Amino acid sequence: MFHLHARPKNRLESIHTSTPSLEAEKLKSVMYGLAIGDALGVPYEFQQRDTFNCTGMIGHGEHNQPAGTWSDDTALSLATLDSLTECHGEVNTADMLMRYRMWLEHGMYTPDGNTYDSGITVATAIRSRHGCDGLNDNGNGSLMRVAPCAFYNLPDVEIKQVSAITHAHEISMTACVQYVRILEGLLNCVPSHKAITDSGFPFDPTIPRTKVESDGFVLHTLNAALWCLTNTDNYQDCVLTAVNLGEDTDTTASVAGALAGAVYGFDSIPTEWIEKMRGRELINMYICESIQGRN
Repeated sequence: MFHLHARPKNRLESIHTSTPSLEAEKLKSVMYGLAIGDALGVPYEFQQRDTFNCTGMIGHGEHNQPAGTWSDDTALSLATLDSLTECHGEVNTADMLMRYRMWLEHGMYTPDGNTYDSGITVATAIRSRHGCDGLNDNGNGSLMRVAPCAFYNLPDVEIKQVSAITHAHEISMTACVQYVRILEGLLNCVPSHKAITDSGFPFDPTIPRTKVESDGFVLHTLNAALWCLTNTDNYQDCVLTAVNLGEDTDTTASVAGALAGAVYGFDSIPTEWIEKMRGRELINMYICESIQGRN
């Protein structure tokens, strides 16, 4: 049954008051990893490379949001996680779409009930209830929200169904599968180069920064995020490198942040950034419900 944010208080506290399971730690690492990358990138979205230098969590900028505010990347990732939890690990595209509509129309899964920065393809697909499948509809709007799929052992076809809610072209659907498979590998301590190779995504970590494209095209986003992961050695440098590529800063850093969270863990994320995040209780709540739903 669908419900709003209100949940029993003990669920909000349990992530801090109980000994976290390994699975909970992994989920927390990825969800906070992507959310913090997202929030770091929000103020700089659409700015060109080397016209700014992101060194930490600030507010305002492009969308005039307070520091620590996440965007659609995190909101829709939380909606995806919530749907998978409520549907007992099954992909129910009607349920998932309903939750995406609640985000778009009512500000669900946001820190303050405020929906902003919704991509055209995403908004069109949600309102029309039909995923966009044209060649020009291969933005990163489904890639940005599928990270939770890595925790549910889903087959390729179901990951593609999650993508197809908004992005139904084969390029987007395949990229989502590859991203989820890479995350699964990293979460199981597979070395990054092997996880990437095993996914089938064509990637060269040695390309120079000047050749790394950071616009909204789905393949460019995944490539840029992987480049940031493989050319840094800690969470902080990975996400700052992603933001400083410019253009689609929040999504690139969100995808890179999920990957880096999987590799380095929650404890690698700077405490100062975590403390500045708005709506932490929502992230904690959905993580707890996901873990409790499997017990």
